[in-house]
Amino acid sequence: MEPDGDLNPDTEDLPLRANTNHVLVRHYVLDLTVHFDKKVISGSIVLFLEPCSAGGTKADDDVEPAAGDFGTKYQDFGATGEGTSELRNPQTRMEKTFDKAGLQPECGSQTEGVNSNAQASQLWESTSDGDFTLVLDCCDLDVSNVDEVDVTSVSDHLPNVACERSETVGPRAAFIQNLFSAPSAEWRQKHHFFSLCSRAPAAPDGGSLRFYRDRWSLQVRKTGVRTPQKFPRVIRIFYETRPSGGSVRWTKDQDNRVCVYTAGSPINNRALFPCQEPPVAMSTWQATVRAPSECVVLMSGEDQAVPAEDRDAHFLTWNYYVTMPMPASTFALAVGYWCQVTAESPPALVKKVEDRADCGKPIAGFGELAESALGGSCSEVLKGTQLQTGRGDQAASIESAFCHPSLEDENLSAADYSSMADDGISCSHGDYPCRFAERSAWSQWVIPHRVFSPVCLLQKAQAGVLKLLPRCLAAARDVLGVHPFPRLDVLIVPAGFSSLGMASPHIIFLSQSVLCPGGSGSGVGSPSLCGSRICHEIAHSWFGLVIGARDWTEEWISEGFATCLEDIIWAQAQQLSLQERTEQFDLKALLRWRRLSDELQNSKEELQILRPNTDKTAQVSDSGSSTVKHALNPDKTFMQVHYLKGYFLLRFLATQVGEQQLIDFLRLFVKKYHGQLVLSQDFLQMFLVNFSHVERKNLTLRGIYADWLDRPGIPKWLHERSAVWSQARLVEEVKAEAVKWILFSRSHQGKGRKRKRPEPKVNYKELTSDQLVMLLELLLEESELSVALMRALQRTYSLQKQDAEVRHRWCELVIKHAYSQAYGDVEHFLVHDQAMGVYLYGELMVQEDAEQQALARRCLSLVQEEMDQSAHRVVEEMIL
Repeated sequence: MEPDGDLNPDTEDLPLRANTNHVLVRHYVLDLTVHFDKKVISGSIVLFLEPCSAGGTKADDDVEPAAGDFGTKYQDFGATGEGTSELRNPQTRMEKTFDKAGLQPECGSQTEGVNSNAQASQLWESTSDGDFTLVLDCCDLDVSNVDEVDVTSVSDHLPNVACERSETVGPRAAFIQNLFSAPSAEWRQKHHFFSLCSRAPAAPDGGSLRFYRDRWSLQVRKTGVRTPQKFPRVIRIFYETRPSGGSVRWTKDQDNRVCVYTAGSPINNRALFPCQEPPVAMSTWQATVRAPSECVVLMSGEDQAVPAEDRDAHFLTWNYYVTMPMPASTFALAVGYWCQVTAESPPALVKKVEDRADCGKPIAGFGELAESALGGSCSEVLKGTQLQTGRGDQAASIESAFCHPSLEDENLSAADYSSMADDGISCSHGDYPCRFAERSAWSQWVIPHRVFSPVCLLQKAQAGVLKLLPRCLAAARDVLGVHPFPRLDVLIVPAGFSSLGMASPHIIFLSQSVLCPGGSGSGVGSPSLCGSRICHEIAHSWFGLVIGARDWTEEWISEGFATCLEDIIWAQAQQLSLQERTEQFDLKALLRWRRLSDELQNSKEELQILRPNTDKTAQVSDSGSSTVKHALNPDKTFMQVHYLKGYFLLRFLATQVGEQQLIDFLRLFVKKYHGQLVLSQDFLQMFLVNFSHVERKNLTLRGIYADWLDRPGIPKWLHERSAVWSQARLVEEVKAEAVKWILFSRSHQGKGRKRKRPEPKVNYKELTSDQLVMLLELLLEESELSVALMRALQRTYSLQKQDAEVRHRWCELVIKHAYSQAYGDVEHFLVHDQAMGVYLYGELMVQEDAEQQALARRCLSLVQEEMDQSAHRVVEEMIL
């Protein structure tokens, strides 16, 4: 691994600056206020720290590289005696933070910025005096002050702190270590003391710490402290986000009301709060969020938050927490004027939605309407609702139409619960309240869940997501075992969301593109896309969240597994027969093969490798810092190689041992590695040990690396297997239909006929959504199609009412053959299905058709304010 000084943030690699080999954050307490008027989140975060080793490191080794080495653009510099009097006064600091005043301004010009950065960097380095530096990942944040927190007033409540520890490391450190080491059964008491500590005053002996912020990090020192062991165990950071910060999106929902949410940015959450971003820095957290009283606050948290009155009557306070240590990148937050989707939509809201032509227009009198129909504001409705999470010490749930409780199997056999002991595997993670060890959790087939959406999408969310979610949750439990998390919220996010879905602990964001279009006719309103995407995101609870990749470049461990499991879980949810299941799998495999083949032909080889760091995977510098290869490359954002190539690797392994055997093995792997971070080798080595007979087929770890993980391109097995999928029954049906349509087109391409001839009646077979996608892809291979075919195709399959995957292929066909009568379909797709539309902009521009290029520019002008930043940059390059 390259030394810290060689990290270069101006490249496409993302730097992880936190020195996690020196100090780890064990717990965060966030206290935040959402300001929609200024598009900022302000407040404080308290970090509870634990040094990594007794020996420590020398001060010279602890100091991170200077800001000037990293192409710095922004910085803050603060120290006791060097800041303003306002920053040195804790009470004034807090007021200034919440009022968003007194923060240091940005440099006035680029030249001033460079000079100022260089001077600040030199000053920071020249005043180190060998002091230890805590380095946190951070960008696009205005930090006003950093305090050491005096926890002695809180520790007085715990007289049982070990005396020998007090003599060794001091009473403050001993108290915090006592909290860390308390058993997981006492998590409520621990969180109570964490909360008390977070509100404690600054330490009297120089509580204000020196800090410096460069482009990618926040660095903190305490004068005279040379080792991590002597560094303060609890620090509090006052800060404010920036409207342009990359971790959160400030936008409007489909009802044209303001909202903000964590958007799954390549920089993760470092522009939301200072943190340790490397996956190894797993921690727990508590969060208090103040938001306007009509808003709903959704967040990663184990219990549904019940809003409480705030000192400001216009705000409510929401509290969330987690007890399972997780990487800071998994933290998710959403604040907006959404409504909970119920089994029966309130008639007043339904009528109001039906009266509107489409989403995106403000709903007149929305606040009064929603409160009248729901019996109060959205947040007020949630006040009286509590979800039962299955944990033994939880309060009983309150019956409510707005709460979907868990479904439990009271007849669950003892064998189901004791299966962990049967295979000799028990929890091997650190101590936390693990659901895999709770009998009540094993009896939950459907965990408590809620769905939220804008008002204009309530009916679609109800018919699609709310209806399918229990089936998908039960199917996932059947396939993978106990649900890792006790509850789930699903939110339909704004149209500018950059993907079809994103999973975080306890919450899933879904694009409106997955909602069932509805309507009547052949295949119209198919739930396939919605159901499979829900299953994909649910699968991330096991692969991606409760088991995570130790090196972020190994994305296939999350996305490849979720793609493979979405098929298995969705088939289970549909209760398909073995034959139906096999046929559906083969069709999906062929579609993915075509997509992967096309992507690999049009991408750089370096972006096609599943393990780009090869044998250096998971290696870090002495301090723990590293880089994530290609993480900032805009091309990578829209590639699916980790999804598809990872999926095919698992399909390959299934052919070697059997599909059901692989599923059983995945359950075994989850039991062993839940709550931990893994590498490819952990999974593959356990697979090869468990299925030792595959060695006779020359299947080895080195061979899998060479064929699948460490090289670009397509493995030989995949080429051979694709020929088999091409002959599957469902595929052959599509080929037959394609021939009919091609003959139809050719019969209508002749010109100059004076008299219409009677057309022979053709019977077209009813096709599933996946078959329609395949049909349109086959027609895309034709160099010429008649206008009559395009018109008949559109009418026969009601293509405007199909799911987004079908409509995307239809738009491709419209663009290729310049079928201007359907340009409205293309415009509608680019405006309402932004998560899937980037590719179409390129197709519109490459045709060099003036009308199509004007269409692309018009669509971009319509959505540029709400569009994802990365997508906007890519599209802008295509057009301009």
